[in-house]
Amino acid sequence: MNMQNKNDSITFEIVQRFGVISEGKGGWNKELNLVSWSGREAKVDIRDWSQDHQKMSKGITLTKEEAKALSALLQQAFP
Repeated sequence: MNMQNKNDSITFEIVQRFGVISEGKGGWNKELNLVSWSGREAKVDIRDWSQDHQKMSKGITLTKEEAKALSALLQQAFP
């Protein structure tokens, strides 16, 4: 899915959808995806998305190595 924000030159492509972390009000869901921003290498991405994936909130992007480190920390914190 390629999209471009009309207000700036940032484009994105959701390369892989891993799943919904939580469902929010108004149809927005917090999701874990692999996203390529402006044609760069895809990164692990956590943010809220509208149902049609046309709009998104601010979120966090992680390299695969950072995501692995976060996963290890979460497993340690919440065994």
